[in-house]
Amino acid sequence: MRKLDLLAATLVIVGGLNWGLVAIAEFDLVAWIFGEEFGSTNAASRLVYGLVGLAAVYGIASLLGSRNPRAVGHPATSTR
Repeated sequence: MRKLDLLAATLVIVGGLNWGLVAIAEFDLVAWIFGEEFGSTNAASRLVYGLVGLAAVYGIASLLGSRNPRAVGHPATSTR
């Protein structure tokens, strides 16, 4: 599970940096890497964008799961 957490965090950071570049410099790094113009996509760039989105959903689920220690199957669950 640790490797998946690291991969998700890396993808979220890549996505955040890309959006920062879009906002500050009107430069889409992912599109540039795959030889596309700003705002254009191809299958490879859509795959990257999709993986970044999935990583964000995973991160949200991880954060929400860590806030509820009584969740089913959570190691901190107590039966007092």
